[in-house]
Amino acid sequence: MKLVVLEENTACCPGVTAEHGLSLYLETGTHRILFDMGQTGAFAENAAALGVDLARVDFAVISHGHYDHTGGLARFLELNSTAPVYLSPFAPEPHYNAKDAFIGMTLPERDRERLIFCPDGFSPAPGMILKNTISCTFPIEPYGLQMEQEGRRVPEDFRHEQYLEIREGTRRILVSGCSHRGIQNISRYFSPDILIGGFHLMKQEDPRALARIAQDLLRLPPVYYTGHCTGLAQYDILKEGMGSRLHRLSTGMTLNI
Repeated sequence: MKLVVLEENTACCPGVTAEHGLSLYLETGTHRILFDMGQTGAFAENAAALGVDLARVDFAVISHGHYDHTGGLARFLELNSTAPVYLSPFAPEPHYNAKDAFIGMTLPERDRERLIFCPDGFSPAPGMILKNTISCTFPIEPYGLQMEQEGRRVPEDFRHEQYLEIREGTRRILVSGCSHRGIQNISRYFSPDILIGGFHLMKQEDPRALARIAQDLLRLPPVYYTGHCTGLAQYDILKEGMGSRLHRLSTGMTLNI
């Protein structure tokens, strides 16, 4: 599978811009997929610079309803006139950070009929499944993030988060946006061969806790590719413990996985 990082917090080469957000282009033997759309339309300019034609994308996936993964949605719908966009039915609900600032998504004014709200286990294409962990009672650390429920704000349970599983031969590749429901939980529950996405550890400042997370992840099957909300300092600590089982993502990278 080909992976092109269209948007991430850092950039690895000239000619592309980085922003706090995530957007990945995935190319299997049969489909071209856009996974998340960054905070703005910058992912589209990066795609052009990297030789990715967004008009040819077969379908798009939104991992969850935060602005830094959905801000480029209207731009994508302008550039691609046919691809459906798959997201959780809970994604458009209001979401807030620990300072009560709105961090949710804004629905596009046009082409809303192309937004497909899908249940757990929905298959957008042969060999691909969209999954969630709503039914799982994982221990979740919301880090102050909130959602609106019955008119009041409560700690996030991240029910709007979904993951794309791609099967290639005997391999299972899981793509996650931020892994808000816990990277160890997700890795253990799905047990893929490869896991791509943010770990949401940027607010975890305890090196000992990060070292324990690294050891937990090493006990599980995947090889990991991460960036965005993992945090740069946090990545360095994880990398020290995980070695070749952990790889960095950065805007401009093209990887064959």
